[in-house]
Amino acid sequence: MDMMVSTLQQQRAVTEQLRREASIKRIPVSVAVSDIVRFINEHEQEDCLLVGFSSQKVNPFREKSSCTVL
Repeated sequence: MDMMVSTLQQQRAVTEQLRREASIKRIPVSVAVSDIVRFINEHEQEDCLLVGFSSQKVNPFREKSSCTVL
C-alpha cells in the first residue's frame, strides 16, 4: 500500500512539474536566433576567439615556458 501511495505522489509531482513547464511563456526560435546573432555582433570586438589577444602575455592558453636543466 505504501508503494502505491509513493508512486501516486511521484506522479502528482511530475504532473505539477509538467503544468509549470507548460505555462512558461515561449518565444519563436527565429526570434531567439536573431537575438543571439545581434548579441554576437554587438560583442564581436570583445571576443578573443574572433579578434585574438592584444599580446601573448594576456593569452591564458599560451604554451608555458619549458624548464631547462643546467
